[in-house]
Amino acid sequence: MKKVGLGGLAVPLGVVGIVMLLVVPLPAALLDVLIVVNVTFSLVILLTSMYAKRPLDFSVFPSLLLIATLFRLGLNVASTRLVLRDGYAGEVINAFGHFVVGGSLIIGLVIFLILVVIQFVVITNGAGRVAEVGARFTLDAMPGKQMAIDADLNAGLITEEQARNRRAEISAEADFYGAMDGGSKFVKGDAIAGIVITLINLVGGFAIGMAQRGMSAGEAIETYAMLTIGDGLVTQIPALLLSTATGLIVTRATAEDDLGTAASKQLTQSRTALIIAGVAAIGLGLLPGIPKLPFFLVGIGLLIAAQQVKTRDAKAAAEAELVAVEDNAAGARPDATEQLIEEMRVHALEIQLSPDLVDLVRPGADDDLLGRIRQLRRKIALELGMVVPPVRTRDSVELPLATYVLRVAGVEVGRGTLPAGRVLALGDDLASLPGDESREPVFGLSSKWVPAELRFAAEMAGATVVDRVSVLITHLSNVVTQHADRLLTREDVRVLTEGVKAVNPSAVEELVPGLLSLGEVQRVLQGLLTEGVPIRDLSRIYEALTLRAKTSTAPDGLIEAARHALAPALTAQHARDGVLRVLTLDPSLEHALLEGLHPTEGGSQILLEPARLEAMMRSFGALRTDAENRGWTPVLVCAPALRHALHHLVAMQHGESPVLSYSEVTGSGLRVETVGVVRDAEAIAA
Repeated sequence: MKKVGLGGLAVPLGVVGIVMLLVVPLPAALLDVLIVVNVTFSLVILLTSMYAKRPLDFSVFPSLLLIATLFRLGLNVASTRLVLRDGYAGEVINAFGHFVVGGSLIIGLVIFLILVVIQFVVITNGAGRVAEVGARFTLDAMPGKQMAIDADLNAGLITEEQARNRRAEISAEADFYGAMDGGSKFVKGDAIAGIVITLINLVGGFAIGMAQRGMSAGEAIETYAMLTIGDGLVTQIPALLLSTATGLIVTRATAEDDLGTAASKQLTQSRTALIIAGVAAIGLGLLPGIPKLPFFLVGIGLLIAAQQVKTRDAKAAAEAELVAVEDNAAGARPDATEQLIEEMRVHALEIQLSPDLVDLVRPGADDDLLGRIRQLRRKIALELGMVVPPVRTRDSVELPLATYVLRVAGVEVGRGTLPAGRVLALGDDLASLPGDESREPVFGLSSKWVPAELRFAAEMAGATVVDRVSVLITHLSNVVTQHADRLLTREDVRVLTEGVKAVNPSAVEELVPGLLSLGEVQRVLQGLLTEGVPIRDLSRIYEALTLRAKTSTAPDGLIEAARHALAPALTAQHARDGVLRVLTLDPSLEHALLEGLHPTEGGSQILLEPARLEAMMRSFGALRTDAENRGWTPVLVCAPALRHALHHLVAMQHGESPVLSYSEVTGSGLRVETVGVVRDAEAIAA
């Protein structure tokens, strides 16, 4: 069990003691001690608030404010009990009632009322207003601060731990100003309670003195009024100190120095201002009837301070010049070079937003862009087996309004629009909906940007409605998938390889670097990603590469070996209800393609008459369209030696259409159904 120190017990025991003050009568001597503690405690809080460099350095202040207020009210109850019961409440109250105000009831009442006005009208109201505005502005600024943190994190300028600490600090700042907004109400209520208690003591003391003690009206007023004034002054002075501390803490901006040091530096930052103020004070002292000594003393003091400022500034300038010389001697150029290198650095993934789209970055919201990017990175990592690099998000004043741009390695690969206050409606019948016609950026579907308030009406009309962030995230997902091979760096491959080595060391130690270099492994993985093959099962891929690399390190052969190891997973993603529907090649066409297969430095290529290739592509396109109209997604199958070259040939004209080899299909365990045969012109003519 954790030990609780004296400091941890002080506050709980103090709160219990305050509760006891409300119900248990105190002797006058003990009340004197507690009053002194109250005044000293308030003074400590005031000085601490002055020496705090930023509000969060005194984050416990709102709670202490409540405890101090409750303590002071408890003392009011205890002193009232003694005043009304005994006509005596200790030496401290007696001293404040007679010595401090000179034994004059009128002076005491005037001083008490002045303190109440200063606290209630000036300090408390001002501090309460500042706390309210500070809380509001802090909450309004949170999204921008969170966006800056996430942007720095995505750009790699800070670590996850630093980002977590900065987010916690922002949250603590918001909580502090929110608590201060409520805590200032304690001070205001305490001022009102002090006035009410004083009136009760005056009326109650006057009644008790005359009714129970047989005093005359003058004696009762003299006795109880002086005690009441003393009690009021004893409690109002600590209350004034706490009100001042509240005002200081809520008006305190974050600085490197405490209040006294910062005030001294900033008040003496202008030598001209001090000279003008000093001359003005001396000038006022020269006017007829004005006492000269006070004005002359103040004016001369300001002129002396101005001279000191001149000496200080000259010394600071000399030191700055010396530091600049030392920096140049030490070689400041590397720092400038490093800065230029950082500015020239090309980010792997980047989103540029027009200034009016910055509102998409709202930390904590369900449609926050940066939060959705993090979810996308996780989703792609689980699907493709690669870690998407951090996405840098920044605004660009060069972009047209409502425009975003996606960049890969500094090159624009996608662009779209996201009109404010609109949602994207997808469907065939959108004529009845108001809005601007558009094309969905990924699939090119007919769409329309409709006002957000008509979202329900668009859904009732049969349209699929997508919010702006989802449109951007879908586009980004498509870009990442299409350029996955470019995004997979050698460092990523090293990290992935280390992960495999941790669970399957033999698969890595036998392959890298003995049989293949890290660069060759990267080339294979990039080739798989180019064809849309996930690389999650790296252990199986590395084992297949190890066997193949012992006979040949040709990239095409390595890729085919890895695909063969992943055959069940490759065919499963194209099958439906256990059936794999395929398009096959006419035997004569396949034989001609094999004869036209020639190895090159960039991989195998098919050399065939253009007319035959064009006829083959037309036949393939027609068969695929017919199958898709029936609700099928067929794959093209061919000989293993032909598959890699044929895939590139088909991809150039028909996009990423899946091409599998016979060995991949036969080893899948699925039922294969042929839905068409691809032919060329000669086969069709025959």
